[in-house]
Amino acid sequence: MKQCVGMILAAMMASGIAPCYAGGGGEMAPATYHEIKLNTISLLEAEHLLKQGGVYFFDVNTLELWAEGFIPGAVYFNVDNWKALLPKDKDAVMVFYCANRLCNASEIAAREVMKLGYTQVRQMHDGIYGWRLSGRATEKP
Repeated sequence: MKQCVGMILAAMMASGIAPCYAGGGGEMAPATYHEIKLNTISLLEAEHLLKQGGVYFFDVNTLELWAEGFIPGAVYFNVDNWKALLPKDKDAVMVFYCANRLCNASEIAAREVMKLGYTQVRQMHDGIYGWRLSGRATEKP
C-alpha cells in the first residue's frame, strides 16, 4: 500500500502537478503564535477535578451539541454575555472543553478568560466526544 501511494505521488510530481496547500479558504499565512500557553488536561484529570468538586466546567460547543449531552454540572459558555458566567474568584479552577481535538473553541475561550486575569484555567482537548467515547456520564438540559 505504501509503495502504491509513493508511486502515485512520484508520478504526480514527475508530471509537473503542483503541490496543494490545505487551509481555511483564505490566503496562506503563518500559524498564529499565542503568548498565553494553555494548561491542557486529560480526561482522567478532568474526571478527578469533577469528583473533587468546587471546579467550574464550561462547555464551549454549539447549542445542538450541548443538547446531546454535557459533562455533569457544566455551564453552557457559548453565549454573548459569557463574562457574567465567570466566578468572582480569579483563582477558581475552571475547565473549558468543546467537541474534540479538532475544535479550538475551548482554546479560544480559555485564552480569553486568562487575559482577564484568571489563574487556574484548564483546557480539556479531548472534548465532549472523548468524554462520551470513554463511557463517562453526561447530563442533558
